[in-house]
Amino acid sequence: MSEQEATGTAGSGGFLDRYFRYGLAGSSFRTEVLAGITTYLTMAYIIFVNPAMLSTTGMDFGAAFVATCLAAAFSTAIMGIYANYPIALAPGMGLNAYFAFVVVPQFGGDWRTALGGVFFSGLLFLGLSLSPLREWLINSIPRSLKSAIAAGIGFFLAMIGLQNAGIVVANKATLVTLGAFTTPALLSAGGFIVLAGLAARKVPGAIIITVIGITVLAIVTGLQPIEGIAAMPPSLRPTFMQMDLRGAMEAGFVTIVLVFLLIDLLDTTGTLVSVAARAGIQDENGHLPRLRKALTADSIATMIGAMLGTSTTTSYIESTAGVDAGGRTGLTAVVVALLFLLSLFLAPLAHAVPIYATAPALVFIACLMARGLAEIDWDDLTDAVPAVITALAIPLTFSIASGIGLGFLSYVGCKILAGRPKEAGGAVLVIATAFALKLAFA
Repeated sequence: MSEQEATGTAGSGGFLDRYFRYGLAGSSFRTEVLAGITTYLTMAYIIFVNPAMLSTTGMDFGAAFVATCLAAAFSTAIMGIYANYPIALAPGMGLNAYFAFVVVPQFGGDWRTALGGVFFSGLLFLGLSLSPLREWLINSIPRSLKSAIAAGIGFFLAMIGLQNAGIVVANKATLVTLGAFTTPALLSAGGFIVLAGLAARKVPGAIIITVIGITVLAIVTGLQPIEGIAAMPPSLRPTFMQMDLRGAMEAGFVTIVLVFLLIDLLDTTGTLVSVAARAGIQDENGHLPRLRKALTADSIATMIGAMLGTSTTTSYIESTAGVDAGGRTGLTAVVVALLFLLSLFLAPLAHAVPIYATAPALVFIACLMARGLAEIDWDDLTDAVPAVITALAIPLTFSIASGIGLGFLSYVGCKILAGRPKEAGGAVLVIATAFALKLAFA
């Protein structure tokens, strides 16, 4: 490869430049690679957090680790090669918590059935991505509820993180209370402060640095054993193609699939819009080029993840870190995919990461997700009240589905009683009615 092809300057004519067109986008081969590394560092925490969370359901940790890495690698590669977007994908935070702590228990502890629900949601997402229904659904849900759902999921993650750290514990009188500040709790609390400081200084990979830092301290102090750092990947067999599609179609199927679909759709759309705006790849009308391809790639990613053995795979907002580093095309995503493949050899290190080491990451992500509350029109009580109910109900009921349902019901009720029923969009009415029927017949 010539130096001109390697740098990827505009008009170089190299194969990669001709395919991804990064020269035309004002980028270069070197910039795209560095952007991919930056994106990977900001989201690599998922290879530690996700298997730890999924293993609480009885899933094999090693297989869940491999499924996480492969799902991220394959999905991100599809997004880069097919849609040519600098967006990385991996099992989504919030969705994995919903999978592990709500859906699996609802199916009597059967994670195979829960994987079936994930697959069906991806299949439905694919159908929506190829039809006009996608735009109708997205446009029908008011911004206040979209923001509240994101914040509520963040609070849900924070609750899990605080529990994992031992900072919040159960109490018969008050439901929850402050726990004892043991060494793990102190490591988590200190790690969170360090993480926030690193993020404020815009240090790339602040989350992964914190997770590994706490793990190293735990190992050094004898709190956590370690069997090594790198090794051949564990077997994927315990989770590969283990989804139970027939079981997923039994009781609770509609609600579960709808929640998986709704969150994935909103999350993906928000990420695409944010990353595209940051990268300046919108057209003159503000529309996203190749949007259908990007949504199709995301929906296929969800099905791939279910087949491999992980919760919903979705687009990551952390991709903006790579865009800020200069990434403009799918080559950035391809670099991220390759790095996730290399991560397969870090299974021993992933297994050594204690849950209290990942707790700061969960709480920090919650802080980032909570900023969506600023987009709510607090002067309009018919928007503000349902939004607050949604954001509070998700963590307090420990169910994303219940929080969304209560929020949508209150939204419809407030609009009707305020004499503004037309403001309750079609999708909101459908979801609110479905949840009301579930409450009536539960």
